[in-house]
Amino acid sequence: MALSARLEIRQGQGLVITPQLQQAIKLLQLSNLELEAFVEAELERNPLLQRDEPEEPAAEPPPDAVATEVSDAAEAAADMDVTHDEASPGEHATGDAPEAPGAADAGGSVDWSKAGKGGFDGDLDGLEDSLSREKTLAEHLHDQLAVAGLTPKQMAVATVLIDSVDEGGYLRIDLGEIAERLGCDLALVEEVLGVIHGFEPTGVGARDLRECLMLQLVERDRFDPAMAALLDNLQLLAKRDMTALKRACGVDDEDLREMVAELKALTPRPGAAFGGEPSQPVAPDVFVKEGLGGVWHVELNSDTLPRLLVDQRYHAQVSKAARSDQEKAFVADCMAQANWLVKSLDQRARTILKVSSEIVRQQDAFLAFGVEHLRPLNLKTVAEAIGMHESTVSRVTSNKYIATSRGLFELKFFFTSAIQATEGGEAHSAESVRHKIRLLIEAEAREEDVHSDDRIVEILKEAGVDIARRTVAKYREAMRIPSSVERRRMLKAAV
Repeated sequence: MALSARLEIRQGQGLVITPQLQQAIKLLQLSNLELEAFVEAELERNPLLQRDEPEEPAAEPPPDAVATEVSDAAEAAADMDVTHDEASPGEHATGDAPEAPGAADAGGSVDWSKAGKGGFDGDLDGLEDSLSREKTLAEHLHDQLAVAGLTPKQMAVATVLIDSVDEGGYLRIDLGEIAERLGCDLALVEEVLGVIHGFEPTGVGARDLRECLMLQLVERDRFDPAMAALLDNLQLLAKRDMTALKRACGVDDEDLREMVAELKALTPRPGAAFGGEPSQPVAPDVFVKEGLGGVWHVELNSDTLPRLLVDQRYHAQVSKAARSDQEKAFVADCMAQANWLVKSLDQRARTILKVSSEIVRQQDAFLAFGVEHLRPLNLKTVAEAIGMHESTVSRVTSNKYIATSRGLFELKFFFTSAIQATEGGEAHSAESVRHKIRLLIEAEAREEDVHSDDRIVEILKEAGVDIARRTVAKYREAMRIPSSVERRRMLKAAV
């Protein structure tokens, strides 16, 4: 059989992800803050993009005010010894007004070199920030360090230690690491740390909870062997095992109650009283409002949507000025990128609104009656309802928030797994079941009222929820609720 070469034409379908499509997919999963940063970068990179900001018309002054200003300007010009072209930026004609001593030199020009130093410089925002901002813990400690009377070597070690203290007031670095970094003895680092332990607030610079509480007890002159034993057995206190605590501390019931009360009066996070970095508030992407007849209206938050325009006039100018092929290619690429970005932002907004509207339609019972009526919902259900892929819905609901009459929620909050109902009833959402478990435990007022996990299973099954004991235990632990044994100890100790 002879071999020969031939040409064949075949037609097939394939998915090709272009750079523009990758950009559109990326925009879907960005939060409003990340999107704002992305848009700012594009505005700097692409000269054909501009913000669509409505121009506010300048308020026209009344005719009388205009006439007065013109008259005053004419009189001032007549009194001036120099013309506008001759005057320097620092000169100011004052007529017969007396000059402040030192305000101007012999030539009449004002020295502005010290303007704003130590006084109000006209920056209202900066003044407001300086007055309203709370002093941070690090600033408070450095203020005390400045008057501590340490040697330069000790000051260097103390600065590193203070900079390693977190917002809660704890030292989160090993002393040996600091000694190795600074090339000094470990004894010097420990000595300086002892000085910092004497700073306010008491307990700052502690390396763990025990040391933090110990420093506060030492200051109150209440650190004795019994208290030391109590601090060594904090895990027993967390479990409310008072019998073991009495044995470890060697005290009776009354003394143990007083010791525990003293511990409760201490501060486990001494640095929490000081200001930290300002937290960035979460801005909702979608608003939901109830209209007439119980209809829910969904609308986008226009403040979080960047508005961009393609500057067609500037594009026409630079297109005419472009001569080389490289310049023409750059202009064409900027135009294509600008058009695609504007289109992608519009598509992103429409997709968010579409997905949010379907979520609100599915979870209208939650908005009307509360968390117990939250329905089980998954990405597939929403995707099929709006004719999109599950991955698209997942990207849209990532880092997006919706403001409702019941609070601010992430869109992913409404996607909960289903727990089957008894006797073939309607399934329950996992979030509503967790809420029911929490309510059952919060209703426990006495030691006899404490429900075990098995009893909670029985109560939920009577209410039509088919749930296993291990699921109840998992939900309880996720909500950081102690076991029934520990809850009985807590109620017994509170009596």
